[in-house]
Amino acid sequence: MKRTMIAAAVLAAVGTPALAAPGNASPVVVQQLERRIDDMASQLDALKAELKAMKAQNTALATQQQTQARQQADQTAQVAQLQASQESLQQVAAKPSPLDNLSVFGYGEINYSRPTRNTNDTRADIGRAVFGFGYRFDEKTRFASEFEVEHAIASSSDPGEFEVEQFYVDHMFTPKVGMTAGLFLMPVGLINEHHEPTAYYGVYRNFVETLIIPSTWREGGFALHGNTDIGLDWNVGLTTGLDLAKWNFATQTPLYNSALELQTNSVAPMQATHQEMALANAKNASQYVSLNYRGVPGMLLGGSVFTGNANPAPGAGSQRATLWETHARWTPGKWDLSALYAQGSISNTAKVNAQFPGTANPMPASFYGWYLQAAYSLWQHGSYRAVPFARYERYNMGAKYDGIAPDFSAQATGFPKPYDTVWTAGLNFYLNPNVVFKVDYQRFRTNRDFSRFDLGLGVYF
Repeated sequence: MKRTMIAAAVLAAVGTPALAAPGNASPVVVQQLERRIDDMASQLDALKAELKAMKAQNTALATQQQTQARQQADQTAQVAQLQASQESLQQVAAKPSPLDNLSVFGYGEINYSRPTRNTNDTRADIGRAVFGFGYRFDEKTRFASEFEVEHAIASSSDPGEFEVEQFYVDHMFTPKVGMTAGLFLMPVGLINEHHEPTAYYGVYRNFVETLIIPSTWREGGFALHGNTDIGLDWNVGLTTGLDLAKWNFATQTPLYNSALELQTNSVAPMQATHQEMALANAKNASQYVSLNYRGVPGMLLGGSVFTGNANPAPGAGSQRATLWETHARWTPGKWDLSALYAQGSISNTAKVNAQFPGTANPMPASFYGWYLQAAYSLWQHGSYRAVPFARYERYNMGAKYDGIAPDFSAQATGFPKPYDTVWTAGLNFYLNPNVVFKVDYQRFRTNRDFSRFDLGLGVYF
């Protein structure tokens, strides 16, 4: 009935008043109009639904756009913050820091020594732990220092020591001429300046460069050094010298009973009397000159002379101590060949020794030592490297005595003799250039009880 009335209204609106009344309308026409109205209603409902869906999509799109806008704003803020942080870091990095010129380095060794006869003297030891600090003030001026702990513990009741091994400033006036001032290593021999465990063969340093040249030997003073275009390096200086008043004449027991004690107890002439800048008697200055030629690839030839008036032993008047040495090293291919000879002397020892007749430890007038050494890089794989070596050396800490009884000898005292011939054979096994394991056997010809088997670990950084 409702659709019929709507159809009549439609007919009236389109200009057919005769059919406007429901009673006058043709049933067919009315049905047609009703169907059209139904179709129009369906279309209107579809349009309403589509408009509603479009409205919902527009709302979602607006929300998404707002979210994206917020995210983009957040990202922009984060990028700006990151850029600001990077700029701040760049500014900090661009600003010089005192730590940029600071360097830290060091080395150390752990050793095991087992005499083949007196096994009760077997020892395991942290021989030394050394830590160094350096600082470069500018391209020409630098500072270097090393601090060493020997035998793990340093106290009045322990065998260890704590010492300043180096403490000096070096300045280059030109690329070829420089100056060193402070406490520095003497440029003598092959290992005194380069004595890290990775730099020498064998668990322990050789006897010649321990007993005759007192490695590690340092003095306080001033030096000039330089190099030339022909490969000749030179070094001259004024330094502190020996204090012969420290010599122990009154010993009643042997100063050493094993090879390890021989190397560590400071019994040799220059071992026992060099001052190490510890309230050093500096009344007299010593002088030295050192030359090294490196003009031929793989070859090093050199030598040095140290001399000066020492602080004398009581009653000696004046005493001069002198040490000279010459050395060579050649590294053809896988070989490493070296040789060294060193000789020292002390004047006016007769007056001193005469004051201690019968002493078991007179002051020597001269002493010397030499060695020949060969090493061969037998095997290498990556950073691993195996280097066997052999060394033959002779030392004599008392080659000549003045002012003592003609029949004096160390053998007569019952003490070990101050001279010997030592064969050493062993292997250095490098994990890399900074870490080495060592093993060797040493045979003493004279003091046979000193023969020993050694193991060692060395590090350098």
